[in-house]
Amino acid sequence: GLFPHFTVAENVAVVPRLLGWARAKRRARAEELLALVGLPPEQFAGRYPRQLSGGQQQRVGVARALAADPPIILMDEPFGAVDPITRKQLQRELRRIQAEVHKTIVFVTHDIGEAFLLGDRIVLMAQGQVVQNGTPAELLRNPASPFVTEFIGEDRSLRALRHTYLAELAAPCPEGLPGDVPVLPGTLTIPEAGQALARHAGSNRDGFLISDDGGHPVGYLTYQRLAAVLGESIAPAEAMSSNGTAPEPEAAHVVSH
Repeated sequence: GLFPHFTVAENVAVVPRLLGWARAKRRARAEELLALVGLPPEQFAGRYPRQLSGGQQQRVGVARALAADPPIILMDEPFGAVDPITRKQLQRELRRIQAEVHKTIVFVTHDIGEAFLLGDRIVLMAQGQVVQNGTPAELLRNPASPFVTEFIGEDRSLRALRHTYLAELAAPCPEGLPGDVPVLPGTLTIPEAGQALARHAGSNRDGFLISDDGGHPVGYLTYQRLAAVLGESIAPAEAMSSNGTAPEPEAAHVVSH
């Protein structure tokens, strides 16, 4: 936790102070990181932990962990003591911060949903032993044991859709495609693709092109193939629900390919 007798800025600067940083450098670093975690330094730098909400205290903790610019950060259930709404906000903030600072974070949690939301890789442990180590998609599609399956939960198929990317489903581009075929980035997940496809609901094509990061077509996905992944035969305009989201979980039984 935070040191109750230190101000917010002093808490953030604890490690730089131990490392012998000059006072001006410590102050500048604390202000920089408070701004990064969404706590304007002009409002929060001089406050004490008792004057902060639980979510604000967690943000200060994240800033303190980043203060000395470590290559790896360990976070042991940092959001376990906050309410569910604040927890979701902090999870989104952590994803944003990680995208900006590009740090490796070892994040310990007992919440499998949190692990899937935040992790690039997940190490699942039981009784001190690693039972599976892989990407979220690997755990969802190929759980290593009944324990892993049970731990992930009954909505494994729906979770898998959220971690299935269009690029993984693409077939080679057919020749002679007209110029009005929809094009979607290969980095979209199935639910994200549904939102994009809603804009092309009137298309009479049997599928759409998939592009790389540079926008160049690299593959083609038919609506029939998409329907197979979702687990039932559906027409293009019905491939996603009317609000642009994936169908209900019972329509998503087939997720591996």
